[in-house]
Formats: sequence, structure tokens, C-alpha cells
Amino acid sequence: MRIIDCDECVMQHTPACGECVVMFVTSREPGDALVIDVEEERAVRALQRAGLLPDLRYASHTGQ
Repeated sequence: MRIIDCDECVMQHTPACGECVVMFVTSREPGDALVIDVEEERAVRALQRAGLLPDLRYASHTGQ
């Protein structure tokens, strides 16, 4: 397991911090959906195939 702690990141409070995927995901309001477009989904899938991300476990109630 890897823990990502922004307080330990050397890029914290730099311009790169605002573009970080961790900040993107964690800065949403509670209950907000995470919306990615087709290109972003392709990138996520490529990272998964390369073993750099775990498989997406999300499944909607409607099956979509």
C-alpha cells in the first residue's frame, strides 16, 4: 500500500500542486461526481493496463 500525503510532497504549494491528480480528486465537494472525458478514460485504462493504477471498481446502479 502507498499513502500519498500532500504534506510530505515536495511539490506542495507550487504551480504543479494545482494540476496534481490527487488534488483534482480530493478537492471536490462531498457528493460531487468525478467526471472524466473519453480521452481521460483512455489514459486511465492505459495506466491500468501498464499496472500503474488499480482497476476501476465503480459500477453504477443502472449498470452503465
